[in-house]
Amino acid sequence: MLELVFANLRVRPFRTVISVIGVSLGVVLIVLFTGLARGMTNDLAKRSTNWKAEIVFSRPGGMEMTSSNASVNVAYVGKLLEIPGVEAAVPVYRYITTDNKGSFGIRQLEGVEWKPFADMNGIQIVAGRPAVANDEIVMDERELKDDKINVGDTYNIFGSKPYKIVGVFSPPSGARIKMSLAAMQDALQTADKCTYILVKLKDGEDDAKMAAKINEALPGNKVDRTSEIVIDSQQRLSSLNTFLRVLVGLGAFVSITFVLLSMYTTITERRKEIGILKSLGASKSFIIRVIEGEAFIIGILGIVVGGIVAVTASYLISSQFNLAFEFSSGWVLTAIAVAILGSLFGALYPAWRASGIDPVEVMVNE
Repeated sequence: MLELVFANLRVRPFRTVISVIGVSLGVVLIVLFTGLARGMTNDLAKRSTNWKAEIVFSRPGGMEMTSSNASVNVAYVGKLLEIPGVEAAVPVYRYITTDNKGSFGIRQLEGVEWKPFADMNGIQIVAGRPAVANDEIVMDERELKDDKINVGDTYNIFGSKPYKIVGVFSPPSGARIKMSLAAMQDALQTADKCTYILVKLKDGEDDAKMAAKINEALPGNKVDRTSEIVIDSQQRLSSLNTFLRVLVGLGAFVSITFVLLSMYTTITERRKEIGILKSLGASKSFIIRVIEGEAFIIGILGIVVGGIVAVTASYLISSQFNLAFEFSSGWVLTAIAVAILGSLFGALYPAWRASGIDPVEVMVNE
């Protein structure tokens, strides 16, 4: 039977290639786009949590992915430093705005007191100097490369307000664009406010016990341990999970449709061949197994071709546009399952129709 399956695929090479392309397209859709989504969200999450501080102090709702509120009074810095076991406390003002240049169409900005923030998190200025004046900003190396700008250029923020780029920092941590805390407060007219406060503990202090102590000393606020902040941003962006599920469904639909149309047309052309097989004693189940075998081979070939295309495309896109890809074994297995099951399901109806062909009728008409 296996020889018959391969022979049928070789006899109609163009139709086989079209079917393989259809299945591989579904694989590429799932593998490539889920890899891109995971890469970009995890890159964002890693930067957002690249802190050496053990605790993040904020107000309820202040640490949401799309939140730009500044509900924490900077005066809490002094109160936190009074708690035994706290070594340092650094306020951070995060602002989020729509921007077609940013990840997912948004742009994050941060206002920080540079020296305390840099000392706490191991961030260094690798070119230029820190932002001091209210019209100055610093960027990480990736942002400069993506926007094709250099130290000394101007960059518009908050609409069309120009800011001078005075420095480059590394490694990435949080927002790719930073200004002084005073500059952010002045631009948004929120004096003495910030979004959250990073709290560094003294050596040997247990972060869970210290979080409880801070919560007891300053009730009504939100105290998170950085070790518990979710790294996988996909769980925070529910719309992204919906998008990925739709993508899987689309991949399955493409695979099923291509195989269904290809096999149905092929069965129409192979009535005489199938009639001869049945006249020689081939059972309905044998005919179905042959056609499903062809669909299975098409699914395997589609997986191979789609995998090669997805990996190649991810490399080219990553090198050209500096986008992060992160392939997941779970999504890869999903793509494989969709390709094989979609191919088998797509060929099921044509196989059933073929198994019901009357050999006598075929011989008379042909």
